[in-house]
Amino acid sequence: MWPLAAAAGVLQAFSLAWPGSGAPLWWLQLAALATLVFIAMRAATPRRAGLLGWLFATAWLCGTFWWLFISMHTYGGLAAPLAVAAVLGLAAFLGAYYAFAVWLFRRCLPTHRLAAAALFAILWMLAELARGQWWTGFPWGAVGYAHVQGPLSVLARTIGVYGMCFVAAFIAAAVVLVERRDLRSRSWWAVGAVAVLAWAGLAFQREQALVRIDTQDQNPPMSLALLQGQIPQDEKFQAGSGIPMALEWYAGRLREEQASLVVAPETAIPLLPRQLPDGYLDAVTERYVRPEGRQALLVGIPLGSFTDGYTNSVLGFTAGQQRVYQYDKHHLVPFGEFIPPFFRWFTEMMNIPLGDFNRGHVGQPSFLFMGQRIAPNICYEDLFGEELGARFVDPQSAPTFMVNLSNIGWFGDSLAIDQHLAISRLRTLEFERPMVRATNTGATAVIDHRGRVTHSLARDTRGVLQADVKGNFGAVTPYAWWVGRFGLWPLWGLGLLVAGVAFIRRNRSPVLHIDQNQ
Repeated sequence: MWPLAAAAGVLQAFSLAWPGSGAPLWWLQLAALATLVFIAMRAATPRRAGLLGWLFATAWLCGTFWWLFISMHTYGGLAAPLAVAAVLGLAAFLGAYYAFAVWLFRRCLPTHRLAAAALFAILWMLAELARGQWWTGFPWGAVGYAHVQGPLSVLARTIGVYGMCFVAAFIAAAVVLVERRDLRSRSWWAVGAVAVLAWAGLAFQREQALVRIDTQDQNPPMSLALLQGQIPQDEKFQAGSGIPMALEWYAGRLREEQASLVVAPETAIPLLPRQLPDGYLDAVTERYVRPEGRQALLVGIPLGSFTDGYTNSVLGFTAGQQRVYQYDKHHLVPFGEFIPPFFRWFTEMMNIPLGDFNRGHVGQPSFLFMGQRIAPNICYEDLFGEELGARFVDPQSAPTFMVNLSNIGWFGDSLAIDQHLAISRLRTLEFERPMVRATNTGATAVIDHRGRVTHSLARDTRGVLQADVKGNFGAVTPYAWWVGRFGLWPLWGLGLLVAGVAFIRRNRSPVLHIDQNQ
């Protein structure tokens, strides 16, 4: 069972972005998780089931974010064995959430197979929530992302990625737990009928909402120029190579692009304003702020001072503004933008420009241009839909489209690029707002409100993506409504309530019989 658990975990990682094509495979994710349920049901004890769940999760997470090795070893100079150990250690630590979920599932296994499938799904969702929110949160690779272009994608606008994790886990468990005699049971047929009708209703509701957006929104599209500098990551912050290369290329593009909105990626300008050559920032932004101008610019740049602290920021320039727009990154990257307590020794082993940045607040105002409300986010902030949701509390000021400014160059030409693109696509499904992405190495792209990539630039190339985007002024989605007001607490509350009831009842009811020979 141990090799099967590890292999299934690796396949679940591949379901998020298949090597070569980078495409998510929803059916492979269901098959991989169903394999875990099959293994857990046939483990001799709950403890053995939990250990198998831990192995599955560790293999899955290692296969998902193995590219952290590239940033630590290739660009950070950390010895290869230590970098491998760091990736394994992180995956093993995060895998403990899923080990506990599988152990508790076997420990509290209800006698009714339908209830057992629901319990597994609830516990899996709680494990995903814990990974996504505890210890700064790192929900990269949650199973819901494998369904960004599958049948479950219709659920995103209502229950979000974590709700999709629940449904995917329920389906995977039900496939394993159902028996031939269950197919003659009225309860299973009733549940199946309700599920199909609910899915059809949500799909119809979603399609009606999208049709209204497509037919009723008469706002003209906005032309875009998304810059991809392809500055080598090992030179990006070097005074003799990457810095002058970036300043020269981006200055040229910012002066020449004619699109309505020009976007340069995270830290496109890699120096603080006071460190720039005299007049540099004024020269490259002059055309955007002059009174007769009809263009706008969003550019990634570090800001701050030694005394006040530093921020990873976006500056926005447009004609007629009272002050320059500023967005400060809120969800910082551990070890890159802040050093967790007791881990300074680890960061000192790497040759990477690290520091403790200040956090921006959640729900910062949008950048206003041409009647659009444009919501920037930086790097992996688009991984946290519950934080983006804070901008949708007031429908009158809700963003009409989102902009992600990233630098994934730290992870080379790896599946991190494809995985991050899928994350952005799912955010557009949850909020039904387009997202445009400007990156250093890829994936620079435009994603419409249906989650479709409409324009993209080849990765690992230097160039400009010329495209159009049409913002959505329509009503906010159900997910945006509840997550903006309550965060993820409704899912936590429901999940903990069900898990608590199952734990209390574990000794009061017979458990599901497990045939070890099946």
